[in-house]
Amino acid sequence: MTTPKAPDFCPPSSSLRYFLLAFLLVTFSLQSLSSAASSQNSPKRKYALIIGTVWGPDNRPVYGVKVKIRRAQDKKAEWELYSNHSGEFAQRVPPGKADYVITADLKGYKAPDSKPLRLAQEVTIHVEYDERVDTGLHLSNQ
Repeated sequence: MTTPKAPDFCPPSSSLRYFLLAFLLVTFSLQSLSSAASSQNSPKRKYALIIGTVWGPDNRPVYGVKVKIRRAQDKKAEWELYSNHSGEFAQRVPPGKADYVITADLKGYKAPDSKPLRLAQEVTIHVEYDERVDTGLHLSNQ
């Protein structure tokens, strides 16, 4: 019984090497072009972002305050949300030119020190595009 002889290893011919090298170069260049094109043509955000902080009379953030946001021309609030443990709130709104009024609804809110609070002043902000707008609501003692 004879054992089969293992085939001799033959290195690829030079033309095959050049073909593989050209194939790899074309593949990587197409990937880099497609990733560059996708980053240039990536769609913009389809919203603007209003971010704010509710501040108490002692200039510390206040948790659990109901925040209402409405368009300046509307009477009723379109968005209602609560400040988080850092006193912050965030709301997506449609992009484009618009004015928004931000208020704090303190009905039923119980401050930790049991002192009644009121909103010092409504805040009006302006949004131009699909941008982020930062603001703050300041509360005072009655």
